Amino acid sequence: MTLATRLASGRILVAPGVYDALSAALAERAGFEAVYLSGASIAYTRLGRPDIGLTTASEVENVLGNIRSRTALPVIVDADTGFGNALNVQRTVRMLERAAGPGSLAIQLEDQTSPKRCGHLDGKSLVPVAEMCGKLRAALDARASSGTLIVARTDAVAVEGLDAALARAEAYADAGADVLFVEALRSAEEMRAATQRLRPRAPLLVNMVEGGRTPITPAAELEALGFSLVIFPGGAVRALVRALGDYYGVLAAHGTSTPFRDRMLDFDGLQGVLGTAEMIALGRRYDANDGG
Repeated sequence: MTLATRLASGRILVAPGVYDALSAALAERAGFEAVYLSGASIAYTRLGRPDIGLTTASEVENVLGNIRSRTALPVIVDADTGFGNALNVQRTVRMLERAAGPGSLAIQLEDQTSPKRCGHLDGKSLVPVAEMCGKLRAALDARASSGTLIVARTDAVAVEGLDAALARAEAYADAGADVLFVEALRSAEEMRAATQRLRPRAPLLVNMVEGGRTPITPAAELEALGFSLVIFPGGAVRALVRALGDYYGVLAAHGTSTPFRDRMLDFDGLQGVLGTAEMIALGRRYDANDGG
């Protein structure tokens, strides 16, 4: 089933945020049907810095390639502003399609100026509607596969208000966007207004950020509102930071990890997740003394 077909099914698709091949493998192991490669989470984990436009297209490409080597799950990729103008957007789309290889892919582009910042931070600014529409058309022209979806995100709610944000989303639908994403909706009423106005135009994505602007809402309720896709982009990193902070605190305090053992895998448990035995068995097929 393609990502487009899945989004048209009427059942909401829940995509957890991932930031590397291991987190993507764990998401697949948990039973998710797709993952969201979060640009913020790449900044958090690779740079140890906030989501303020510091990551590059090549860094996203590298992470996506590693994820694709580990899982065939559909990936929704946060490509920020496309890393430049319309020509940069085309280069970004081609890079990400090459990295993803065959399989379902969606590329998210947003209408912030560069350098962008997290959609749940203050102080954002936007490019003109016409410029964003041009970037979307450029992305559509550049994609090699019609199965690659282009997600148009607007950050206008915090800058220009809800009505302007919905008008921008309509313009992006007119430009050909496959999925619409109105970032940082501030209430259930705003979520309902967005789906009522935009649902006839394209599938809608909604973002759940723990502690962010949008109230955390269960997937079943979001489906009832009319959303087709919900992402939890940075939750994995927030969980990771809490767990690592606790682990390092225990190790520093006790000089041993023993008090933390019930909250971690042992060596063999991790090898099971990594597929170590299967990889070693595969390698033996090519040993010089195997006779093959």
